[in-house]
Amino acid sequence: MATSRHSRSNVTATLHQPRGNHLQRGRYNCSLTKRGAFISFEGIDGSGKTTQLRRLENTLSRLGHSVVVAQEPGGTRVGAEIRKLLLDAANSDLRPIPELLLYFASRSQNIAEVIRPALHSGQIVLSDRFTDATIAYQGFGRELGVEAVRAIEAVACEGLKPDLTLLLDMAPGTGVQRALERNTSRPLDESRMEQEGISFYERVRGGYIELQRDEPERMKLVGANGDIGEVEARVNRIVTDFLETRGEND
Repeated sequence: MATSRHSRSNVTATLHQPRGNHLQRGRYNCSLTKRGAFISFEGIDGSGKTTQLRRLENTLSRLGHSVVVAQEPGGTRVGAEIRKLLLDAANSDLRPIPELLLYFASRSQNIAEVIRPALHSGQIVLSDRFTDATIAYQGFGRELGVEAVRAIEAVACEGLKPDLTLLLDMAPGTGVQRALERNTSRPLDESRMEQEGISFYERVRGGYIELQRDEPERMKLVGANGDIGEVEARVNRIVTDFLETRGEND
């Protein structure tokens, strides 16, 4: 459902103008030498995370923040090639362990080329997925186990972790159906993951919920049901609180 101009202005007004350079060094990103904020969006396919990321990007940019978007997988020349391997529906023979390694290969390249440089320069990075997705999809969905994912994360990500993660939660059946309908309108068929059965996505969602319960301060649960404007308002309230808290601690 489209959001009215009036409701959009109310949503935008909930985000405060930046008060100087108050974006702090991330709690988890202790290697940074300048202040940057790392925010990731997570959720099962079709939950609307990419739409909400773009809306947040537009709102923050209008308010004067410098924003960089990181795509997962992808985001770099090398990452774009890896993305084709991972998401092309024709690659149904890709096995779980190579899949896991390819996701981290793309992420490591993205960290080196896009994410770390942006954080070091004090920008806000919005990432469409990060390691939480790999834990949920490969650790839980593929049943490779959290320990295997964490072991590779330690090498590939070198301790980098989002300061804030917005988990858009939706019933798997609804989300996957949305994702399949979306892919029919795209020039490239990136539906390899959506070909999995509902039990796979139930495990993925369960993995996400477990991660959120383990790290409630970093990972915030956002109900993804309702129209786009309603979900956007939920996201903006969380981000407002996050930025204000960092400003107060500066």
